[in-house]
Amino acid sequence: MSPKPATDTPASAPGTALDRRTFMARCGALGLSGTLLPGVLWARLQQVPEVTTEILADAEKVAGLSFTPEERELMVRGLNQNLRSYAALREQAIPNEVPPALGFDPTPPWRTPPSGPDVFRPTRTAVSRPADLNEVAFWPLTHLAELVRTRQVSAVELTRLYLDRLARHGHRLEAVITVTEERALAQAERLDEELAQGRYRGPLHGIPWGAKDLLAVRGYPTTWGAKPFESQVLDEDATVVRRLDEAGAALVAKLTLGALAMGDVWYGGRTRNPW
Repeated sequence: MSPKPATDTPASAPGTALDRRTFMARCGALGLSGTLLPGVLWARLQQVPEVTTEILADAEKVAGLSFTPEERELMVRGLNQNLRSYAALREQAIPNEVPPALGFDPTPPWRTPPSGPDVFRPTRTAVSRPADLNEVAFWPLTHLAELVRTRQVSAVELTRLYLDRLARHGHRLEAVITVTEERALAQAERLDEELAQGRYRGPLHGIPWGAKDLLAVRGYPTTWGAKPFESQVLDEDATVVRRLDEAGAALVAKLTLGALAMGDVWYGGRTRNPW
């Protein structure tokens, strides 16, 4: 899977690994989210390893609050216990390829899932190569797949067509972060060789595609659309990239997204809808 970007800038107190969002959430659980206290405490935590009653008393003055010694002691114990728990959690080394502990099974409990080998039967659509290959730029995938399968158009031709369009229009749309030309052409050449030898991977064989730049691609930057990660290179392929490689698709570009997948503004501009 591709790495998930953090939406808060990590900042750790000495000896801990607690991020600001989690700290604020914990304060919210204590009923303090509507005050200045969490922010003041967070600032002090950047200088000391744990919360003390003295720090809490100082923060109360800035936030305009007042607690009894007993209330302070109760809050301090809870906050420091969570600091230790978060630090212990972050000591566990979890590789990036391990997916989150989330799952969804749409099968109703009273139904038995089908068994046996999967069978894919694509619908064949009769298509002919146009005199001007640029006409296929907006053809549906089913038509492009038939052009490649029947060898009217090679994967290399189709890949070069879309690479040329990215070169002509990408700067105006601000929709491309990284063009993966070398990778795409190497894939396309290999796919043409396979087809010549009678191996057809399926309807994505030789089809160019672009990956949102949340997805890691080995050897190329994965920026998440954010300036601090402009030069970040992750030495792995996201699961979706690997699976599309296996299906025969040729990756031509990594596409823009709002910084950290929010909105449409990224470090190089603002992604524009071509329509």
